[in-house]
Amino acid sequence: MNQIKKEGSVFTSFDLFLRAHPPPVLYTSILIFISLYIFSPFNHSVFIALVFVFSLPFFLFLYSLFLFLLVSFFSISEIINKKEMNPEPPKDVVVDDRKINISNGDVNGTVVKLDDQLGAGFSDVEMKKIISEKKEDCSLNSVEVNKIGESNAKEVNHQIQSNGTNGYNSYMPAIKAQAHFPKPQPPPQPQPELERSQSVSLAESMPSIGKYIKDRSTTLSAAIIKRLSSLTEDGEDFVVKNDSLNLEVTEIKIPGVKVIVKLKSEDERFDLKGRITFFSRSNCRDCTAVRKFFREKRLPYVEINIDVFPKRAKELVERTGKSEVPQIFFNEKLLGGLVTLNSLRNSGELDKRMRELLSQKCPDGAPKVPVYGFDDDEDEEEEEEKDELLGIVKLLRQSLPIQDRLIKMKIVKNCFAGDDMLEVIIHHLDCGRKKGIETGRQLVQKHFIKHVFGENDFEEGRHFYRFLEHEPFITACFNFRISINDSEPKSPSFLADKLARLMTAILEAYASDDRHHVDYYRIGKSEEFRRYLNLTRDLQRVDLRLLSPDERLAFFLNLYNAMAIHAVITIGHPEGILDRRAFFGDFQYVIGGYPYSISVIQNGILRNNRKSPYSLVRPFGNGDRRLKFAPAKVNPLIHFGLCNGTRSSPTVRFFTAQGVEGELRGAAREYFQNGAIEINLDKRTVSLTRIIKWFSVDFGQEKDVLRWVMNYLDTTRAGLLTHLLSDGGPIHFVYQDYDWAGNL
Repeated sequence: MNQIKKEGSVFTSFDLFLRAHPPPVLYTSILIFISLYIFSPFNHSVFIALVFVFSLPFFLFLYSLFLFLLVSFFSISEIINKKEMNPEPPKDVVVDDRKINISNGDVNGTVVKLDDQLGAGFSDVEMKKIISEKKEDCSLNSVEVNKIGESNAKEVNHQIQSNGTNGYNSYMPAIKAQAHFPKPQPPPQPQPELERSQSVSLAESMPSIGKYIKDRSTTLSAAIIKRLSSLTEDGEDFVVKNDSLNLEVTEIKIPGVKVIVKLKSEDERFDLKGRITFFSRSNCRDCTAVRKFFREKRLPYVEINIDVFPKRAKELVERTGKSEVPQIFFNEKLLGGLVTLNSLRNSGELDKRMRELLSQKCPDGAPKVPVYGFDDDEDEEEEEEKDELLGIVKLLRQSLPIQDRLIKMKIVKNCFAGDDMLEVIIHHLDCGRKKGIETGRQLVQKHFIKHVFGENDFEEGRHFYRFLEHEPFITACFNFRISINDSEPKSPSFLADKLARLMTAILEAYASDDRHHVDYYRIGKSEEFRRYLNLTRDLQRVDLRLLSPDERLAFFLNLYNAMAIHAVITIGHPEGILDRRAFFGDFQYVIGGYPYSISVIQNGILRNNRKSPYSLVRPFGNGDRRLKFAPAKVNPLIHFGLCNGTRSSPTVRFFTAQGVEGELRGAAREYFQNGAIEINLDKRTVSLTRIIKWFSVDFGQEKDVLRWVMNYLDTTRAGLLTHLLSDGGPIHFVYQDYDWAGNL
């Protein structure tokens, strides 16, 4: 009672409420709500009243929790501000060429293994060359590791993008150091206390409620601050610098940290002023070899992919007299193809030829660099054919009374009556009713209009329709811009092939050689991606019925992977459950007049309308017209051809209609051989990728899965698995954790 008198009835009620309403009240309310929702025999009004009564403790609990977190937030902000006003001096770690020497630490002279390799084509941290200023006898191969902030790393990335090189291997966010990595401690320095300003925190300005609730939240605030402090100290970025001149790229492996040293590029060594240009195609082995050679030598180059820029194929023939690729140019001079490049490299004449031809600034006669937003786009637009029904469509848009109506006890927006449209068509074409009905069906088949409930194509009678641009889902589709594409729909086979070639060219230019790392930032700024976005507009009214089963399978596999890249660029990698729902369910394209999300493509089309993991409903309801595009039988290999932009997903790739089955088998073989299955013979344990657990209905029973997986394993693992299956003993299955971090 004394405490009640001291702190007041309001605070006492608050305290008693927190004690009297523990979390079990919340759980009980949720269970009662779910039970009422499923088994409720009441009508809607009674159900709503019951929900309100039982959810009242839940809302009171949320209210009290909000007050608690609010004051905790101000307490945390005050402590963080103090820490920002008294920054600690920077800490340095000096790493020798072959050993790590950490001052004031527990580890000294730790040997570090150096691997002379490219490092999968990407640098985990930013590399720069420096000259040691310690002593005159210091080695030129010393490496200095300095801590920098994340904002500085981003600034360096943008500076790299703005230079004249191709920028490969230059854009990657710096890695985060692990907590167990030892850090040297600087000598203690007295830190003078800073004078605080006159403004005080919110907690200090509230003498009663602030003091009380702040005291109540001390434990939670201390825990959060400790966590934030550990992140600040242990999660700082690194910049590795190396002034080595003659070594290849060096990879330094430290427990918990991967450091890749970036050396001077060839153009810096030779002081090259010219430009290297080569013409290529998608899925060309020789072009891949040329691209890999230039990347290993750190030579900037300009690639002109004639699958992306078809108008440049004519220029290739004019300059070389043939259409074969690759064709390499040093400034305006033709060097030749891969055979010539290998010959010059093996004879040692390549460096001499480079100095001769690239020592001068690139003249105007050299192949021009593709410019974002230009380069023969006008010619492509002129080639688009006008739809023969476009005149009628424009007349209908202007003449029909489009309004909201109450149909079957539902409010349907922006619709019109089929009878009104039929009268306009008959009057405009001066034809009979039969011809008018046939014209209406053509409008539906070309996806200009749709029945509001999808009941028919077009029939005479009091039915209601609306234009595709008035569909409720259309504005949420990321391939829709203000209005639909009214040009004549292109062949679906042509669009599917062009999409595969265009996205393959994007991966070849902006992904590592093993496809484990994708540079989404540069993809989003590229001319290739801009052309892909233009291509997606042609999918709005495409007729997918004209695709063969193999073409349809390759098309939806490629569309899934392309949409995932687009979603990462637009909304970012999913970090939580809500982000994943927006990523997989809300990111949509309109294709052939219907909306398709990433989840709908995987579960509704490729998995033949099966439930997604942890879902209670199927993607398509009965009578959904998108079901006719699903294959008759689910192929479990599809799961190894789909990349959602995470580290644990299969590597991103794009498929051809002619070889999609073999390419899927190759994708599964690569995925399992890269760690998707681990076998421990002593413990009789098999560790499988979590993808198999999520989609177990597609793979069958666990032992059946092992027999199926055996077809995609190397000889050693297949032998171990055969031994486990043949001796009749028990086999323990475990499933690996799924890493949702981005494949950057």
